[in-house]
Amino acid sequence: MLFDRSHNRRKFLRQAGALLAAAQSATGLEGSVLTERTLVENKKGGFRFLRGIAPYSSGAVAMEGYEVTHAILSPAPPYRKGFEEIDRHLRKLGRPHEALCGIELRSPRPFTFAGFNEFNRQYLELLERRGILAGGLNPVARTNVAPEIDPPKEVSLYGFSYTVPVPAAVKSFVVAGGGELTGERLDARDIVRRGDVSEDGLREKAAHVLGLMETRLQGLGLTWTDVSMIGVYTVHNIFPLMRELLLPRLGAAKIHGIRWHYSRPPIEEIEFEMDLRGCPREVVV
Repeated sequence: MLFDRSHNRRKFLRQAGALLAAAQSATGLEGSVLTERTLVENKKGGFRFLRGIAPYSSGAVAMEGYEVTHAILSPAPPYRKGFEEIDRHLRKLGRPHEALCGIELRSPRPFTFAGFNEFNRQYLELLERRGILAGGLNPVARTNVAPEIDPPKEVSLYGFSYTVPVPAAVKSFVVAGGGELTGERLDARDIVRRGDVSEDGLREKAAHVLGLMETRLQGLGLTWTDVSMIGVYTVHNIFPLMRELLLPRLGAAKIHGIRWHYSRPPIEEIEFEMDLRGCPREVVV
């Protein structure tokens, strides 16, 4: 049975809280600069992941003999029910829970920093109950954004990525979403050009996020050439940045264009976020 009803929820939440606090003191949160860029092998899942913080890894890349598949849930269910749908999908494919390497969430509105911490504790429990954590680390990359138009009533699970065994595979991977945070603290003061949504301010924010994406690609042993999907999440006009900043930095990946989601990043005051994928197969579940 998937869930052990004797599971001591309070004990786990205390452990998760301690893990979150320790990780945040070392690395900040989604979009921050990592102090450790270590690839960790997850043999049960069939992928290696770039060490991030407690609620998510910074990215995952398939090991030899495996390939990352990306799936969209349509319609997007509340995220707890979404995990149940992932369970069924992986079970149907004969894949373990540990094959899950990416999650995409949609929230009603951006969280406060404190609210984001609380949500992460609840989210982390879902992974822990499924035995997904690898050596105490979270291997699952994540993007969590808030649609500006017709947002969901509660946090919903939009998509997920997982590995499948294949005889011969191209490089396949997912890079977690990241915004314009620079420091190693969970602190709004570390937001690049905080409160500045002028063209210059957005340019600097976007440049920082592009650099973060490149750092994560490098950490996974990849380059822009390997990227097949580039996601941008902002409610601000990105067109002045396209020709000057975004497209030139994407190298060969610019042939795929940019997928712009009219959404806000997951935390208040963060204005620009990106994520990346390289998946030869995408499905709708």
